[in-house]
Amino acid sequence: MITSRFVRPLSFFFLLFIAGCSPKFVRQSYTHPIPFQPEQYLCQRADTPLTIDGQLNESAWENAPWTTNFQDIEGNLKPTPAHRTRVKMLWDDQYFYVAARLEEPHLWATLTERDAIMYHNDDFEIFIDPDGDGLDYYEFEMNAHNAIWDLFMLRPYRADTTPNYLMNWDIKGIRTAAALDGTLNNPVDVDRSWTVEIALPWEALKEIAPGRRAPMPGEQWRLNFSRVDWHVEVKDGQYEKRPNSKTGKVDNFPQENWVWSPTGYVDMHLPEHWGYVQFASRASDTTWATHPDEQIKWALWQLFYQQHAFRKQHGRYCSKLSDLTLPEVNLQGYLFKPKVQITDTQFELQALTTDGQGGWHLNSEGRIWRTP
Repeated sequence: MITSRFVRPLSFFFLLFIAGCSPKFVRQSYTHPIPFQPEQYLCQRADTPLTIDGQLNESAWENAPWTTNFQDIEGNLKPTPAHRTRVKMLWDDQYFYVAARLEEPHLWATLTERDAIMYHNDDFEIFIDPDGDGLDYYEFEMNAHNAIWDLFMLRPYRADTTPNYLMNWDIKGIRTAAALDGTLNNPVDVDRSWTVEIALPWEALKEIAPGRRAPMPGEQWRLNFSRVDWHVEVKDGQYEKRPNSKTGKVDNFPQENWVWSPTGYVDMHLPEHWGYVQFASRASDTTWATHPDEQIKWALWQLFYQQHAFRKQHGRYCSKLSDLTLPEVNLQGYLFKPKVQITDTQFELQALTTDGQGGWHLNSEGRIWRTP
């Protein structure tokens, strides 16, 4: 079974704050380690055909804005990344395009076969949850050899310990390229960067998208990007991963995890913290669609974390929300009055939408959806 480098025990995610040493009951609460501020990007339509070669010299790429620089996956809890990483995105009727430039003085890669565990090398990664439900999402990784690993995630690793991915799933029709500004696996010189260019066909991505179709202008998808950067040293004229000074083992050395939208934890598989990508019909369309219900969804997620912490302490889920700390939802004319339903092994949180015409639901597995 594959184990993600980003998996931590459940207790790592759900912070329990208990005052003093009194044996009497203390209300549960949760504080996220960094501000909840998912990144945003307006994705323009490509106005010219794109050649997937890693060069980014078409006018469409030149006009597309860069994202903000990647941060450490734990956000401002960790230092600014040593090397700059940025992404551009475009779309047309056939493809969703992603390009990234990764500054790097030591270009190296050893994996060349498809579906190798790519994060064992320096790599670039894409995570896509088209309907934003927290389950059923795509993961894609590639290295400087242009070797790729694509898999379908059924649910985040936190949901349970059973296999939660489809390894034999492939993105049919994907096109990729890597362009190197430097020389691969040559420690003699100092390299500058590598650039990746990826065309992801809507025909594959639409399988779990709203309406089972490509996005319409103005729609938003949840995405994130990650870069794994290993510490290397030169030995016998070749790059090798630097071993952990305490254990002497390479695999225990903490690689760098730099991302577009930080999650606050060393875990990429937290889709509720990924960024938002809004698809624009033209370059002049710069109006971001703000959805007030995102505040309600984040409040439910905070209760979700409290529920799992409560079960860890008491052996059951909480049936009375008065035993949890209700997050604040600052929306004019809206009163956050969530409800909860529980069984011996599951729970479901519910809250009205801002317009009062529907409801938001979040279950113990981490699936969030709206009805009707």
